[in-house]
Order: sequence, then C-alpha cells, then structure tokens
Amino acid sequence: MKNLKLSVLSLCALILMSGCNASNTTKGAAIGAGGGAALGAAIGQLIGKNTKGTLIGAAIGTAVGTGAGVLIGRKMDKAAAAAAAVENAKVEEVTDANGLKAVKVSFDSGILFPTGSSTLQAKSKTSLTQFAGVLKQYADADVAIQGYTDNAGWKNSTAEQSAQKNQVLSLQRAQSVQEYLLLQGVGSQQIKSVEGLGEANPIADNSTKAGKEQNRRVEVYLYASEEMIKAANAGTLQ
Repeated sequence: MKNLKLSVLSLCALILMSGCNASNTTKGAAIGAGGGAALGAAIGQLIGKNTKGTLIGAAIGTAVGTGAGVLIGRKMDKAAAAAAAVENAKVEEVTDANGLKAVKVSFDSGILFPTGSSTLQAKSKTSLTQFAGVLKQYADADVAIQGYTDNAGWKNSTAEQSAQKNQVLSLQRAQSVQEYLLLQGVGSQQIKSVEGLGEANPIADNSTKAGKEQNRRVEVYLYASEEMIKAANAGTLQ
C-alpha cells in the first residue's frame, strides 16, 4: 500500500509539474499511464483540484491504458471547447469516478431562474438550446445534472425547514434543465443522473449578495461513458 501511495504521489507530481494549462489530452495520457481507473481516481482525490468531481459517474473497474487516456482526453478537450462557446456557460475540467478527465459546465441560476423559482426564463433558453447541441454532438458522453441554491431562508420557516425547501428547489431546477434539454432532442439515455443538492458545496460566500448569486447554480457534467471507454481501449474512439 505504501508503494502504491508513493507511485500515486509521484504521478501526481508529474501532472502538477506539467502545469495547470495542460490539455485534457496530456493529462489523459498521464492518467492512462498510471495503470488504470482505480489509480486515476486516487490521483483525482490527491490532487484536490476537484475532489467532488471524482464522484461523477460510476466506477466501471476497467483499466484504461495510455492510448485510451489520450483518446478520451482529446475527446473531452473538444467537448470543453464546444461548451465554452455556449452563452453564459462556465467550463471547467474535473475528474470522474474512473479517474478520467471530464467536463463541468456551470449555469448561474440568476440567469436561468427567477429568485425562488424553478421556471426557466425565456432569455436562458438560448443558452440551453446551444448547450443541447453540444450534448447531441457528444452523444457518447454520459451526463449528470446537479442543482444548487444559496442558504437564504424561507419566510415563516425554521433554518431546517428552509434547508429542506432549498433542497427541493435545487432538484426542481435541475429537473427543469433536464426537461428542456430533452425537448431540444438530447437523448434521455444520455442523462444518467439528476440531483438537487440544495445549499451543499457553496462556491462563494453566502454572506454577500454576489456570493449568493454564484451559489444559485446548475452544474452539468459530461464524462466518459462505458461505451466511450471501451472504444478508447480498442483504439477506435473518434
């Protein structure tokens, strides 16, 4: 176990030395060379770049070779570039449950929804229509949708009741995004999970108005499906 940890830490150092601007292709090769999905997941956790990202998707237990890591990384680079062109979308690189590179796309609920509502605003539908096109273009990537809220209380509610209502609201917002993407032609089989996480995992200070706005958000993850991993291992992933 000690030797495994040393190997993981050595590989982590190699990835970190490659610089934060290294592409998914480069990082995919490094993770693939690490000897498989389990090692890649450990790397994602130790680096600490996005530890929650290691929970995206289900671990399939299939080892990913160097060449497969390169192909998947290249595919995710292209998906990230396409998503970055979507209006009002923020794109980040994360690591999935198999230690592979994935794409996180965040949508500010201040843009998507009126305060306290899960009804999509008309102006937000342009962004989601564009994003649906990205998902259809990368239909071999699985999708997870997560909704969040700030920690604002609800009228005539205790803190506990407000937290419960915020959890429900965050799920309704995630479902609204899912439903709209399906209406735009995204395949239902592509969207693997839809969750509402309420006030959890704030990305900004909830004590400020600006921070609350950032925490009211929907995140969509694109990650390698089992079929994509198999194609990458076979060297046929395009």
